[in-house]
Amino acid sequence: MAILPHISGPDDVKKLSEESCAELATEIRQTIINTVSRQGGHLASNLGDVELTIALHRVFDSPTDKLIFDVGHQTYAHKLLTGRLDQFATLRSYHGMSGFPCRAESEHDWFDTGHSSTAISMALGMARARDLHHENYHVVAVVGDGALTGGMCYEAMNDAGASHTRLIVVLNDNEMSISRNVGALSNYFKHLRASASWYGGKKRIRSVLERVPLVGGKLAYGIEKVKNMVKSVTTGGELFESLGFRYLGPFDGHNLKEMTHVFEEAKQITDTPVLIHVVTKKGYGYDLAECQPEKFHGVAPFRVENGIRRKQPSGESAAQAAGKALVAMGAEDPRVVAVTAAMSGGTGLAEFSVYYPDRFFDVGIAEQHAVSMAAGLARGGYRPYFAVYATFLQRAYDQIVHDVCLQDLPVCILADHAGFVGDDGKTHHGVLSVPMLLSIPQLTLLAPRDTQQIREAVRATLVLEGPSVVLYPKDGIAPFGPQNSQFEVGRWLRLRPGMEFVILAFGRMSLHAVQAAQILEKRGINIGVIDCCSLKPMDMDCLQGLFDCGAKIITLEEGELIGGFGAEIARQCVEHGAPEPVLIMGLPNRFITHGSVSQLLEECGLMPEQIADRVEQAYTGWENGHVG
Repeated sequence: MAILPHISGPDDVKKLSEESCAELATEIRQTIINTVSRQGGHLASNLGDVELTIALHRVFDSPTDKLIFDVGHQTYAHKLLTGRLDQFATLRSYHGMSGFPCRAESEHDWFDTGHSSTAISMALGMARARDLHHENYHVVAVVGDGALTGGMCYEAMNDAGASHTRLIVVLNDNEMSISRNVGALSNYFKHLRASASWYGGKKRIRSVLERVPLVGGKLAYGIEKVKNMVKSVTTGGELFESLGFRYLGPFDGHNLKEMTHVFEEAKQITDTPVLIHVVTKKGYGYDLAECQPEKFHGVAPFRVENGIRRKQPSGESAAQAAGKALVAMGAEDPRVVAVTAAMSGGTGLAEFSVYYPDRFFDVGIAEQHAVSMAAGLARGGYRPYFAVYATFLQRAYDQIVHDVCLQDLPVCILADHAGFVGDDGKTHHGVLSVPMLLSIPQLTLLAPRDTQQIREAVRATLVLEGPSVVLYPKDGIAPFGPQNSQFEVGRWLRLRPGMEFVILAFGRMSLHAVQAAQILEKRGINIGVIDCCSLKPMDMDCLQGLFDCGAKIITLEEGELIGGFGAEIARQCVEHGAPEPVLIMGLPNRFITHGSVSQLLEECGLMPEQIADRVEQAYTGWENGHVG
């Protein structure tokens, strides 16, 4: 009889025998594989931490004990063990279950998380809140080895270790983050994994000694102290111990019995924070994912038997367009270098890394460092291009302002996944980029409308003397509109004629504006459309021409309205004594859920038919007022 359908919460997990837990692990893996093959999602990481998660729920009493998962894309087993099996089939679908921890879903989720390297800091805060309240429960942060390439982890560990706060950190070392782990820490973890044999021998010797009558226990204790001293200079745990943590491990994360035992031991340590080093295998239990963990990190729906996508992507993605432009530029200009924060494949830099390995730098999950390091490259005479998802660029705002723009350095940031990203949801939408960047002095901000214009915009940044950002959405948009006009910084392009009513748009919304105008044309209403691909500097000649002829301006953006493009156009209207825009369309000031991009745009009234209806209403209102 199946076990998983009878798991309504962690208490049910505690009642199971070891044999039943092994069966449960198999059922969880199959459920994850079947669901992700239909819905898409994060597969390899979730298959790798099943036994680890079962052991956590067998030993700790969630939600009284707090389990905080870093990044959050490895929590599918956690969701299934906390009573969410019935909703699991809706994973990542509109109004369905989130692919990340979600407080609205369960009392067992403490934060809505989707960014890396945050869990230890949040866990330390909760541990201190516990101590201030004089309460008694455990706080556990589960982090991946990739997360430890982010400096925030060490800030948190340094703080926790210095204060001796009771805290447990579980390091899930699966030898791989989204892209291949890089740097000294990766080599350090290899050394730690090699020391696993040390702990196996240590346990066997202690077991034998403790069976010696009368003196066995004391003898085992004395040898244990000597072995611990040897360990400190042979296994490498001194990195964490130097930060004030007691280091335990490495342990086999797929050995449920061993994991249960070590978690029980860690609960008894109350005078210092503890780091438990667990070694797991990404994709464990599904051969295709074990062999290709990067490919199966985040996947679209696929066929379980062969791993092939159910629906093959059509056309060129935005990241591919930017990456190809960069490869061509690298061939022409030896100053061009590329930087990624552990996302070479997702951001389109994989090809560049093959052609120019000496000019390609993967810094790990460290966006702040990436931006400042790029500033150093620029100061040294190179032209660095940092490709990053827009949501992760938020993590490096100070570095953009202080280290790049204040210095007026020619660093270009290729901000992929701007606007809605769909199924990954509110932690991953890149909808704050324009308000975040528009106000920074000396920064050029470009927002091309399609893959052809992306290539042109990326190439145009090479001649700029100062910093720049090129924003583009996740999905590639096939070229549309006039193809004979060369992209120019500070110049807008007219996509449809008309001067009485004009929509100003950029990015994906330029296409939606054209489609809305075509709908309105069938209704007898002529609306002009201008592609405002250069957000900063704006095309002031074009804008002044609209002001001079008394055009009724409508702005359209796939981003936050407060401080966004429409707000800046309204400010320009006031400054130049022109009538304010008759309609400013964009996203509401709230965090928006997950779902397909079209579903989310429809929720916010930004699909072409909806745009047409709203423009028609504004047009009719103006016309009636004008006639009156």
